[in-house]
Amino acid sequence: MDRIDLFRIFARVVECASFTRAADTLGLPRSSVSSAVAELEQRIGARLLHRTTRKVSPTHDGAAFYERCLRVVADVEEAETLFRHAAAEPSGRLRVPGRIGRLIIAPALPAFLDRYPQIDVDLGVTDRAINLIADSADCVVRVGPLGDSGLIARPLGYLTLINVASAGFLVRHGMPQTPDDLGAHWAVNYASPSTGRIEEWEWCEQGASRTIAMRGRVTVNSAEAYIACCLAGLGLIQIPAYDVKRHLDAGELVELMPQHRAAPMPMTLLYPHRQHLSRRLQVFADWLTALLKEKLLVAG
Repeated sequence: MDRIDLFRIFARVVECASFTRAADTLGLPRSSVSSAVAELEQRIGARLLHRTTRKVSPTHDGAAFYERCLRVVADVEEAETLFRHAAAEPSGRLRVPGRIGRLIIAPALPAFLDRYPQIDVDLGVTDRAINLIADSADCVVRVGPLGDSGLIARPLGYLTLINVASAGFLVRHGMPQTPDDLGAHWAVNYASPSTGRIEEWEWCEQGASRTIAMRGRVTVNSAEAYIACCLAGLGLIQIPAYDVKRHLDAGELVELMPQHRAAPMPMTLLYPHRQHLSRRLQVFADWLTALLKEKLLVAG
């Protein structure tokens, strides 16, 4: 097997932490992936992976070699396309998970696919925090502060959060005018799909962020259930404005306390930690950045 192919296979095994998952993403038999790594270890003269029945992880030597592999593979791919990169039609498959897919990306996707007929897109929709490497994703939009992930981050702006309730809820319970009124109201509780922690109600006051734990009889862990329970009159929610625009336009939901919103949340487009981006990812990232700025009206 070609040495660069060995490097590519080894890097994918590290990223997937699994021979089986790496084989699936590469379209190869698992036995071929395992043999390729064994051949590479023999060539290098060092053990590159810790193998258990449940997980594969790089050794100390393997972690260092993985970083070098990424650079070498990127340099080879760049050299191969040196004279045709600018004129080449972007092609291949992109895997793009994230909750904004249903309402924002999907409606606009036909125009992108018409413009780039050689690109196919796997579009996932989930509230779960995506691990780009383990999930073999090409990019993801992350909302909120970023940890030190080592990924490439492209700031998109800030996402507006608003306070809403159903018209029926307000008829029964009245409309809160200030955060001081929240103690007499119910909220639909939102539990993080990743941590299970229930988010507190948040607002800005005199330049500072304040929070309060709200009463709630219902707890959900997805945006769709969060909105559905609010529409059913089960309590107040805080939600990105784009998520409920059509319900606001229809009069099903009403914005509350616009002067006491939570702080806008930063939005970031994340790529895997690679020296060079594929042409298809470059054009998709540019398209998605422009789309989000237009549809979500985020401030830069």
